[in-house]
Amino acid sequence: MKLLRYGPMGKEKPGVLDADGVLRDLSAVIPEIGPAQLGDVALARLRRLNLAQLPAVRGRPRLGCPVAQVGKFIAIGLNYADHAAEAGLPVPAEPVIFAKAVSCIQGSNDPVMLPKGSKKGDWEVELGVVIGRTARYVAQKDALDHVAGYCVVNDVSEREFQTERGGTWDKGKGCDTFGPIGPWLVTRDEVPNPQRLGLWLDLNGERMQTGNTRTMVFNVAKLISYVSRFMTLEPGDVLTTGTPPGVGMGWRDAAGQPAPRYLKRGDRMALGIDGLGEQHQDVVAFRLK
Repeated sequence: MKLLRYGPMGKEKPGVLDADGVLRDLSAVIPEIGPAQLGDVALARLRRLNLAQLPAVRGRPRLGCPVAQVGKFIAIGLNYADHAAEAGLPVPAEPVIFAKAVSCIQGSNDPVMLPKGSKKGDWEVELGVVIGRTARYVAQKDALDHVAGYCVVNDVSEREFQTERGGTWDKGKGCDTFGPIGPWLVTRDEVPNPQRLGLWLDLNGERMQTGNTRTMVFNVAKLISYVSRFMTLEPGDVLTTGTPPGVGMGWRDAAGQPAPRYLKRGDRMALGIDGLGEQHQDVVAFRLK
């Protein structure tokens, strides 16, 4: 299933995309797509629905984050060896864990806002994993059983904040709008192998990132098992698993010399993952909400 939430920000309704790509309203079936709806029993109940009997949603409504009430937004750094190389950093011996603020989460096509004083805004297409069952000290062989589904994440970053302002990475990762998720959550039964997914990202129509999850340093099962040693992963938590090469920070010119490229107002990002859909974001300047 492809589960989603649609409608104005803060007033999203639950929905599902049927086999013909028609958005169907789930409001009469479930109140929300949140932690209580992500367990195996709840998802099995939804799979038994005759989607053709659900109301079709007209037009092209805004799509919000496909999961409501995300408790934790955990990210993994340097999880592709070639990305670590372009960042000038060694391949980590253990997963690098950091947090993105849940306040940065937004819909897949909502504008990305550069924070006040931003100089080095950057992009990162990533595979997102949504937890469906509480995970605590989970064995790697059992880890994928704790997954509700998968989605596209753009781990938008401000590199100066991240690496040049002291402290942890978090301050360059959790700015408002820096966490587009979606367009939908694809349940794990439709993703039999999360390590065989192509990823890509375009900036203003130019291909910047091309990769595949098979080249992850630590695969999804390893990451869930590892992270669950240090914190309890709960239904609705999102784990974003790292990015392939091609970020702006590591961009090089035709001669192979460093030529970083950073986001600016008016840029447009498009990104996607095989079978999980696409995101499209306009980059806008800072403004107070």
